[in-house]
Amino acid sequence: MKNFLKEFKDFALKGNVMDMAVGVIIGGAFSAIVASLTDNILNPIIACLGGTEVGLVTPIGNTGQVINWGAFISAIINFLILAFVLFLMMKGVNKMTSLIAKEEAEAPAPEPEPSEEVLLLRSIEKELKKLNKSKK
Repeated sequence: MKNFLKEFKDFALKGNVMDMAVGVIIGGAFSAIVASLTDNILNPIIACLGGTEVGLVTPIGNTGQVINWGAFISAIINFLILAFVLFLMMKGVNKMTSLIAKEEAEAPAPEPEPSEEVLLLRSIEKELKKLNKSKK
């Protein structure tokens, strides 16, 4: 059980989960802004241009139920605006990611420090070369 709680804590506190939570909160706030834009600015403009109200409803029989076409059209407009903004954001993120990957690929990888064995073999090689030169 202790190991399970540790794994859950590691998962929940990772940067990706926290970033996702922030994204969901900001997305909700942005969705409210887009809904307000659609309801309070775009719908009245469409109503003025088209001569009909976007809040158009169609009654269904004598039941008192209606089909709210205006709300449906507003939801479609909201979706299209949100999808377009997300598309632009993802396009920007992908561009930045590809630029960073390109820079990392172009940068030479740092040469690792030689191990103690390699250093020892190099010193032995130098000594052997010195001995060979002195014998000639």
